[in-house]
Amino acid sequence: MLENLETLARQFVHEYGYAGIFLISYTESIIQPVPPDPFIAGATALGLDPLLSAVISTLASVLGGLTAHMLGKTLGEPVTKRVIGDRYYLKGEAIFLKYGFFAVFLAGLTPVPYKVICWLAGIFEMPRISFIIASILGRFPRFMIVALFGDAVGKWLML
Repeated sequence: MLENLETLARQFVHEYGYAGIFLISYTESIIQPVPPDPFIAGATALGLDPLLSAVISTLASVLGGLTAHMLGKTLGEPVTKRVIGDRYYLKGEAIFLKYGFFAVFLAGLTPVPYKVICWLAGIFEMPRISFIIASILGRFPRFMIVALFGDAVGKWLML
């Protein structure tokens, strides 16, 4: 049974590899609920390069985050204003503009839902360059740690 599961996992990584990591990381930053971490760890445990996996995941995640940022800016503001009103919208915007960089950084680094912060960054019109820098600073270390962990587990288990 375990042998079949390992064979299936190896086949999946062989067929989809870095492209699969890219797709999972990109879509997770917009709407998809499953974080890319288990896929990154599993792929590196089965032989994909940890550094390349972390770089691809970061690039895809930041691109997905930019997509969510754009969607938040174009679609989210009118809906948000309608739901919470102008007064609370302006308060939220002031808070996000003051602490948005740290919110994006922490969401990129921790289990805080990164996609939610990406949408809020767009809704409250966080400058894109600040968004990109905070995203890279948060996402790359996280994905690098996950990739190295997967690589270490793969070597430990001799996969």
